[in-house]
Amino acid sequence: MIKNLTYNIFLIKLFIALISIFTLKNVSAQEIIKAPWTLGYKPDKTIIYSTPAQGSPLKLDIFFPEGRPPKQPLPVIVFFFGGGWNSGNTEQFYGFSKYFASRGITAVSAQYRTKKSHSATPKESVKDGKTAIRYLRDHAEELGINPNKLIAGGGSAGGHVAACAVMCPKIDATPNSLTSRIPNTLVLYNPVYDNGPEGYGHDRVKAYWKAISPMHNIRPNLPPTIIFFGTKDIHVPVSTINAFQNKMEQTGNDSETHFYKNQKHGFFHISKGGQKMFADVLSKTDTFLTRLGYLKGKENVKEWTIQSIKKLNK
Repeated sequence: MIKNLTYNIFLIKLFIALISIFTLKNVSAQEIIKAPWTLGYKPDKTIIYSTPAQGSPLKLDIFFPEGRPPKQPLPVIVFFFGGGWNSGNTEQFYGFSKYFASRGITAVSAQYRTKKSHSATPKESVKDGKTAIRYLRDHAEELGINPNKLIAGGGSAGGHVAACAVMCPKIDATPNSLTSRIPNTLVLYNPVYDNGPEGYGHDRVKAYWKAISPMHNIRPNLPPTIIFFGTKDIHVPVSTINAFQNKMEQTGNDSETHFYKNQKHGFFHISKGGQKMFADVLSKTDTFLTRLGYLKGKENVKEWTIQSIKKLNK
């Protein structure tokens, strides 16, 4: 009797252990599911916003909310891709853009000049970012957007471009423009925002680094800012990230920085960090923008991401 009881207890424990292992494997698999950063989505409209003297025209890929009210101007978020100012394309933020369009605002993925596309320097990249923001404001009525509710975001070099639109006034293609280059809010995904002697890309901007390094141009009254980094980012060390956040707080700015343990540069893209990282970053961004009044209602990032992946795999 005792032997049978002991054997039954052993079988129960073994069964529980096997279920736990199976569950953990499934959870782990869910966490690292990867997909193309477009998630299979394409823009609703593409327009040219700038025609450089050399090279191809620059475009804005636009995602509109479904059933958008025809006469109610909506907030807009514009994303700038990453690639070290060397390369990259607007597809990087199609997934992000489609999600925010599903939340009721207009989303834009903007092209800017890079070394590969236009033999450009970081200075040209930054100028294009400001030009794109001004274009959206100048064409707000026809695009159905609110020029006073413009969010700028981006990843890596694109995050730098977005930050420079706010913090670096000296590098500007049209400094006398009456249209503001400054977005109302910043959303930055591992931006390379320190370009000083010890920072990212200093050799490429050495002649004008003080004018193009957001870290060295922090001042009071900057727009609300949210920033995301992995603790294993090889381009921006944790000490720099903390220093930036401290400077923002010391100057009285609304800024929050989120760290992701053991995550590397680019982790926020579903094609790199996987489904869990992508969804968590989007969720925190959604919460931030809801707090500021850009979004309404409850976020549904996890469900939206799962459904997007299912559609992609059909």
